[in-house]
Amino acid sequence: MWQPASLYPDPAIEILDESFLKYRVFSAAVERLATGFRWAEGPVWFGDQRQLIWSDIPNDRMMRWDEESGAVSVFRKPSNWSNGNTRDRQGRLVTCEHGRRVTRTEYDGSITVLADSFDGKRLNSPNDVVVKSDGSIWFTDPVFGILGNYEGRVAPPELPQNVYRIDGETAELTVVAEDLRGPNGLAFSPDESVFYLVESRATPHRRILAYDVTEGGRAIANKRTFIDAGPGGTPDGFRVDVDGNLWCGWGMGSPELDGVMIFNPDGRLIGRIRLPERCANVCFGGPMRNRLFMAASQSVYALYVNTQGVARG
Repeated sequence: MWQPASLYPDPAIEILDESFLKYRVFSAAVERLATGFRWAEGPVWFGDQRQLIWSDIPNDRMMRWDEESGAVSVFRKPSNWSNGNTRDRQGRLVTCEHGRRVTRTEYDGSITVLADSFDGKRLNSPNDVVVKSDGSIWFTDPVFGILGNYEGRVAPPELPQNVYRIDGETAELTVVAEDLRGPNGLAFSPDESVFYLVESRATPHRRILAYDVTEGGRAIANKRTFIDAGPGGTPDGFRVDVDGNLWCGWGMGSPELDGVMIFNPDGRLIGRIRLPERCANVCFGGPMRNRLFMAASQSVYALYVNTQGVARG
């Protein structure tokens, strides 16, 4: 059961390498903002509205937490089984939906479908999404979670498990990485020279891949293993801070793994945030982009840290 820290520094924040000390705020502790969900994923921060939005996938809804009042309310229902979320360069909400599409919420609340098929075949189950500085939208399309898969709704896949790019100017949809084993979380390094991707069905262990960004930011090459998660390691969604560290949702119901793992740009594990639940996705937010929000199974947690997420995170 959740128990907030009664002393500083919070023992849930573990220093695994001395270099992580500078990222810990001594007087900051893990806070639980909300609970009672079936599967929380895809947190995204709206600073202009001082609110956090996330997906509660099995309940087919999106939730909202208000920073000023602490109130939690339904943002959208139904949500077409929304999963990963981010904002585009104009501040609009971009959402991966297990209902086989990627959408954008316009300023007036209307929804625009950005992608729902490729080469005449339906997408599988769009999972996570990130927006590059050129306005292009990159998303993963694994086969798990197809059409929700929470009420016996299962649909056969029509496409390989790919990573796609939607051009920011032409809206053209292209494949940037193909036939992967469970592509999941994704992010760019601060200078966008490296593209990171979780391969969550890789064997013998899950892993985080790294690619070089090529062709003026339109393609990737030189695939390699950046982090081998090891036995039982379960990276899911992640975000990158301004120093290039990866803050990765982690765990599979084990007290020794549940929470957030932090890796430096060399792939070395430097810190950990222990949570009482498996953490799926994270994002940075708050007025200074130094508050880490963590969507973890049935709850959403937050922690102030001494770094900032990259602007698009």
